[in-house]
Amino acid sequence: MESLSSFEIWFVFFTRLLPVWTSLIIVFSALFYWRKHLGVIGHLCNSPIGLVGLFIVLFWVFGAIFADMIALFDPYEQSGMFRRKPPGTINTKVDLPYIFGTDTLGRDLFSRMIYGSQIVLLIAPAACLVAYVVGITLGLPAGYFGGRSDTILSFLANLVLAFPVILLFYLLVAPGVRETILPNIMAGVFFLFPIIFALIVIYSRFSERLNILIPSVITIIVVGAWLYSGLVFNADPLGWVAIDPNELNIFAAVVFATSPGVFRLVRGLTMDIKTRDYVAAAMTRGEGPFFVMIWEILPNARGPLIVDSCLRVGYVTILLGTLGFFGLGMEPESPDWGSMINQTRSYIRLVPTIVLPATLALASFVLGLNLLADGLREESLKD
Repeated sequence: MESLSSFEIWFVFFTRLLPVWTSLIIVFSALFYWRKHLGVIGHLCNSPIGLVGLFIVLFWVFGAIFADMIALFDPYEQSGMFRRKPPGTINTKVDLPYIFGTDTLGRDLFSRMIYGSQIVLLIAPAACLVAYVVGITLGLPAGYFGGRSDTILSFLANLVLAFPVILLFYLLVAPGVRETILPNIMAGVFFLFPIIFALIVIYSRFSERLNILIPSVITIIVVGAWLYSGLVFNADPLGWVAIDPNELNIFAAVVFATSPGVFRLVRGLTMDIKTRDYVAAAMTRGEGPFFVMIWEILPNARGPLIVDSCLRVGYVTILLGTLGFFGLGMEPESPDWGSMINQTRSYIRLVPTIVLPATLALASFVLGLNLLADGLREESLKD
């Protein structure tokens, strides 16, 4: 069979990623041009490590966005004639190369790697965002008020954190659990927190301005109910919002395992920041506790929270890859990176490069997040 040379393989690889390179040039040009107005993100221009991490993370972000333009083949398309082919093999039927070769079912590894980034970037950041909303909603009052509620919430968080993470995930996403209503119950509880948090934010700011408060509350409840019905019960009347049952199950498990750590971080930051002078000044002005927590304490905790979020998204990405490797993640045909590694690892002796695309993708994305977190930490310490 016809195949490309090493130089031709890399040439096709870089040219297929032209939309990604163009987007990266635009973003980094804008970053350096407006760096003085972008706060901590602009400060990354002074951190080579942070810039490298941001470059890697944005590479996969734009790869996921432009996947339809970049991929040469359908990620699910099988070809019995081209099973386990090495990198550069040309599909003579369509005269297109398999840049990184094919898997045991003849599916293009490059296309599956690119489409796999969509799954990672959909579940990991979104689940971490919800986990942060849960942790912030519970951690702020626990650290600010203390007392019995703090004791109970801290005990529950420590109870969840005491379980080995892999065992906890296995218990939450095992096939027997998927068929129960437990994932829907967990998701139903967790998806309430963004609505509650949004209501608290609006109330804390406009509690005395009813002309703004009432319309805002109504809008949050209506939009929240619409999203809630689609995400939890798959009952969106417009049919715009829906989530696959497997994704919902994994999503709920990630939030359940991640939110206790966020709770402890927010609680500790709140207990420290509430002793500062500017908090005492806000209380002296007569500001309520919700205003102090949302508008005084939380903004001043953003540095550690942003750094932790980068590390936590990487941590969740590894967990998703681990679940896929053990066959507990998405559907078997899914191109997520963990499943790809699991499906190709048995043939590494026949085609040594067959596991590299998904493995390097997973490792590079996590490395980028860690480097970005290091850069943000360095710059936050200089402030």
